[in-house]
Amino acid sequence: MRIITGKLKGRQVRTTKGQQVRPTTDRTKESIFNVIEARLYMDGSMVLDLFAGSGNLGIEAISRGSKHLIAVDKNPTNIKQIDKNAERLGIDHQVRTVCTDVLQYLDGMPIPHHFIFCDPPYQYPQVDELIDKVLNEGWLADSGWFIFEHDIRHDFDDHPNCFFTKRYGRTYVSIFQKHPVDSDTDS
Repeated sequence: MRIITGKLKGRQVRTTKGQQVRPTTDRTKESIFNVIEARLYMDGSMVLDLFAGSGNLGIEAISRGSKHLIAVDKNPTNIKQIDKNAERLGIDHQVRTVCTDVLQYLDGMPIPHHFIFCDPPYQYPQVDELIDKVLNEGWLADSGWFIFEHDIRHDFDDHPNCFFTKRYGRTYVSIFQKHPVDSDTDS
């Protein structure tokens, strides 16, 4: 996988061979960041990458100006690979990895982030609990975005905090804000 733009443009993010990691495709990643950059600035932002896998999304955010990344994954092999990528790319001072279950991590002391990327396995059974923790327990900054990748089995069109959903092949990306989205345009 390559870094699309920013200070690390064109550099590679390596994945661990043989691991069951489903990295976000370059096409989907580019589309996600186009949506972000059309509306918000990444410069100086704090990023949390849940189910980080290779760290692909968080490292792209660092390349585009984010100040700090926390990458959470319960697989120690994935965490070691993120650490290796960060060191090889010269951003290890901006990246902290945490090897634990995502819901256990979210049970800890919340730190508000401007962007939270989340790409759980498509069969992940605790999607609703995960979304609730991120939106309601202090993990997302007031103007922050929770960017959630999922498959067709999940539909967030009626979720009050979801303001964007788009399909990219078999992957869907839904973006949530901390406060419910105002759908009343008559005010």
